[in-house]
Amino acid sequence: MSPEWLLDPDGRPVADTLVLSHPEQYERLRAACPEAAATAVLAGDPCWDRLLAARPYRERYRRALDVGRGRRLIVLTSTWNPESLFGDGGGDDLLPSLLPRLTSEFPADEYRLAAVLHPNVWHGHGPGQIRAWLDRARRAGLALIDPLKGWRQALLAADAVIGDHGSVTYYAAALGTPVLLGAAPLEGLDPQAPVYDFVRGAPRLDPSLPLRPHVESLLEHHQPRPEHAEFISSLPGESATRLRRLFYDALGIPEPALPARLEPLPLPAYEASAPTVPLQVLSRLPGAGEITVTRYAGPHQAPYEDGEAHLAVHEDTREVDQLDLADVVFRHGEADDRRFGSPAEWAAEVLDRHPHCALAAYVTDPGSCVVRTRAGALLRLTAAAGAADADPAVYASALHAWLASGKSLEELFGRGMTVRTGKVTRAVTVVRA
Repeated sequence: MSPEWLLDPDGRPVADTLVLSHPEQYERLRAACPEAAATAVLAGDPCWDRLLAARPYRERYRRALDVGRGRRLIVLTSTWNPESLFGDGGGDDLLPSLLPRLTSEFPADEYRLAAVLHPNVWHGHGPGQIRAWLDRARRAGLALIDPLKGWRQALLAADAVIGDHGSVTYYAAALGTPVLLGAAPLEGLDPQAPVYDFVRGAPRLDPSLPLRPHVESLLEHHQPRPEHAEFISSLPGESATRLRRLFYDALGIPEPALPARLEPLPLPAYEASAPTVPLQVLSRLPGAGEITVTRYAGPHQAPYEDGEAHLAVHEDTREVDQLDLADVVFRHGEADDRRFGSPAEWAAEVLDRHPHCALAAYVTDPGSCVVRTRAGALLRLTAAAGAADADPAVYASALHAWLASGKSLEELFGRGMTVRTGKVTRAVTVVRA
């Protein structure tokens, strides 16, 4: 709201009308640039109104981002200046250095990561460069959100946000979502603005600490502050009516008789999070047919946990050298894809090509996969009805852990397996294919 942004070289307001969403903005405008105060109109915030209208559909947005039972979505968001979370996109910027740690410290089946970058970041560096910088994280399961069409839906779906002093972070706080500030510069923010108070008081991300306990502590102790929402808009739900009236007055023509409406937030296309980077898999067998499986997408060593470890690798991985080291090789596809013959033929081919591999798994649908063991058993693993919200490659790793411990297949026929990821258990039947 400073004069250099609002006035032309002759000291006249650049805009015919300056739309504000809250009276406190008018008071700051009048103090900072009284020459522009006469152009101000209070008309609410259409972005906020669309967010409020879409809140009942949060679970749909979560499903679109493949956030199922027992899974949490962490959204990373950055504005566009050098002090932001993404910085200038290279060197020691926090976001690029955080991503390998997040994928290494957060289990892939219990957490989903998504990144929302300001459109100016995309414009300044180019979409190809952004995708190149985030390539490994994307192959580890990161959802790279469209900066214009998808960020509101991602915020509504989020369990936690790691951000900076940008507006998307403030919208998240206004929604009541737990927020950690990875970058929090106060310079350049008006000390009288609500966002200044927010940045000064919000919890800080400490990169020197383990990240998962840091985020889980935030989730456990979070207390929403209603004043963040209050300062977003003093006229919630009224922006469409007020803005349309303003526009038609400017045009000098009468408004239509129909009520003014905002476009609802669209439901994004489904985006599966199945990682193609090599997965470090930790497993335990507590007993009674239960197998606990925790998968990490690296690149750093997985956190130490009791149990056994094995390597599971997607056949389409870019790290092709890891296929010969994999204990489990898997892929996702249609059961009748003739390029692979059949799931059984594909599995036999994989075991022949990779002698170290103990088990090959072809995921045929959201709740089922066909596996072949090194001993030649051809099996189908299927999640019980209503439990098909996990990657079935997890069940293949669970079966490998069971067999590697010296237990027999016959113990699983009839009673199946109980596969646990985090706090969620899923009943999985085991039958001969």
